[in-house]
Amino acid sequence: MNRAIAPSWVPASGHALRHAGIHFDAVRIPGCTGEEVAYELMQFTDFQAGPIIREATGERNMYFLLPPQTAAAHAWPAGTRAITRLSGGAAFVGVPALDGFTWPLDWRSLPTAEVPYVDPQLLHEMATCALR
Repeated sequence: MNRAIAPSWVPASGHALRHAGIHFDAVRIPGCTGEEVAYELMQFTDFQAGPIIREATGERNMYFLLPPQTAAAHAWPAGTRAITRLSGGAAFVGVPALDGFTWPLDWRSLPTAEVPYVDPQLLHEMATCALR
């Protein structure tokens, strides 16, 4: 059984900015496309996709958290953005607590002990299909 875990980079309450490339890399996919990719990824993995953060304001971005230093290994399709230490300058991602009031961020899929990150290759395949 998968159980949500609280990695060291998840705040105890509210939300906090975390430097991408340290604890995780991220891939940002905006709007309906991000929702579609998240849904497909969750369906494909039997709802064990790894950490996906949803932003409730602006473009309503979806952030897929990958193992550190793995996002740069892929040529991400137009409309996505890899957020890493290598992406130029300091890049930060808002991370919500596992529960409580975290608006405007929430978890679309939680990190678990068995699946602490989204699989980069699988995400790349699904994003490429969605953004053709």
